[in-house]
Amino acid sequence: MTKQVQLPTDLLHRRMTLVNEVAGLNAKALKMTQMLAGTEMEVLRIELEISREGVTGQLVRNLHEVEDSATSIRLRQKICEDQIAEAEEAIAEIDRLLEERAGS
Repeated sequence: MTKQVQLPTDLLHRRMTLVNEVAGLNAKALKMTQMLAGTEMEVLRIELEISREGVTGQLVRNLHEVEDSATSIRLRQKICEDQIAEAEEAIAEIDRLLEERAGS
C-alpha cells in the first residue's frame, strides 16, 4: 500500500491541531495535579484526625474513599500523560516530514 502524499499546508494544519490538543491536555494534567494535591491534603487531614481521635468506622470509610479518589486521579493523570506523549510524537513526525520537504 502506498503512502498518501500530504501537502505542506495539510501538515501544518494537522500540526496546529495537535499543538492545540497538547495545550488542552497540559491544562487538563495541571488541573488533575491540583486535584490530586487537594486529595492528598484530605488524606493527611483524615490521618491526623484518626491519630488524634482514634479509629472510627466513619473515619476509616472517609479515608478509603479519599484514597480511592486519589488512585482514580493518578490513573487519569497517566492516561493524560500517555495522550500528551502520543500527540508530541505525532508533532515530531510532522516536523520530520516538513523538514524533508524543505530539503527537497
